[in-house]
Amino acid sequence: MTDRRRPVDRPRRAALDVLTAVRVDEAYANLVLPQVLRKHGLAGRDAALATELASGAIRMRGLYDPVIDACLTRPRLQPEVRDVLRLGTHQLLSMRVPDHAAISTSVDLVRAAVGRGPSGLVNAVLRTISRRSLDDWIAEVAPDPAHDPYGHLAVARSHPRWVVDLLGQALGADAELDDLLAADNAAPRVTLVARPGLATVEELEAAGGTRTARSPYGVVLDGGDPAAVAAVSEGRAGVQDEGSQLVALAMSEASLEGRDERWLDLCAGPGGKAALLAALAARRGATLVAHERQPHRAALVAAAVRAAPAGSVSVVAGDGMRPAWVSGTFDRVLVDAPCSGLGALRRRPESRWRRTPEDVDVLVGLQQVLLDGALDAVRPGGIVVYATCSPVVAETSEVVDAVVGRRGDTDEVARFQLWPHRDGTDAMFAATLRRRA
Repeated sequence: MTDRRRPVDRPRRAALDVLTAVRVDEAYANLVLPQVLRKHGLAGRDAALATELASGAIRMRGLYDPVIDACLTRPRLQPEVRDVLRLGTHQLLSMRVPDHAAISTSVDLVRAAVGRGPSGLVNAVLRTISRRSLDDWIAEVAPDPAHDPYGHLAVARSHPRWVVDLLGQALGADAELDDLLAADNAAPRVTLVARPGLATVEELEAAGGTRTARSPYGVVLDGGDPAAVAAVSEGRAGVQDEGSQLVALAMSEASLEGRDERWLDLCAGPGGKAALLAALAARRGATLVAHERQPHRAALVAAAVRAAPAGSVSVVAGDGMRPAWVSGTFDRVLVDAPCSGLGALRRRPESRWRRTPEDVDVLVGLQQVLLDGALDAVRPGGIVVYATCSPVVAETSEVVDAVVGRRGDTDEVARFQLWPHRDGTDAMFAATLRRRA
């Protein structure tokens, strides 16, 4: 029976609700957070605190769990109690919360959410954790970096070991790997895109933003709720990482000879790139087909492009591996393929714990089929951009090389790989291919 005699701090209660939804319902933290914040009536600093608590505890559990276990005589815990301990550990080791406040609010939280029974254990464990610094605990629970550098980074930076191995292979520079993993653990900036012809960068700057370094349509929001920006709420602008903007621009700006009238976004959900492409297409007198396999994601695409000029975009739900169009129909095609998402770990803190190496193996086959289909869909002389929100070599260069190598009718024109620690973006990959005329 729960104990509700003492009021529980609302931001911490909200953070625990997010952790519970992620664990029990396999929810995504960034999607469930707005609902939880509304439920608890949180805004401003309280909402920011709840967000940091939940995201940090999920993101850093690969470090916090060994620290917690080192303080237990019996490492088996109720999942709800472990969630409370993760929240308390995050406050003690990674936030500027006074020790007494982190401990007392955690005890109150476990009493309210679970009952009086585990309150003594929570108090004792967090008091033990509070006696040492983050660096001291890393030295205690992580492998020796001199003998197992990747194993040390996996614990110290809270990534599964297999993810560290693949990111290290993709990066090809061990000296930068710690910086990359640290960037994965930093809260990302909110970046907006002004959809051309519908909104301007100046309008977004006036709402409290600064221009991005590479995308001519991007603005980093200095603070506040992006939904409160008029252009965003009206669909004339959107929230979109600069890396995703650059992928859409790679597709729209690649040089093309002859006709430039029909564009295709093959895997359009949830619609951010499609909305930008529709705006760009409309300014050139072209039209975009935004294609998405799953009907509920196609509905998200339709919502994203709602402000697009009339006739500039059509949303189609269907199977990209069994297309409804004739081969050679399109002049430009984007295939933003389903992938492991290991390039967006800073935005999706739970993804690192849900993915497996086997997922990558399965996805590679799908990615190759989709890229083949995109090249079939484009006319001779047209271009295809293959993109993933993953830097993993098996999902990026190896997919492109395999498909181009066996087709014999395609040339690679350009390729880029972005990195959070170098570019301040998600780790987006894009390769521009041209089908021979």
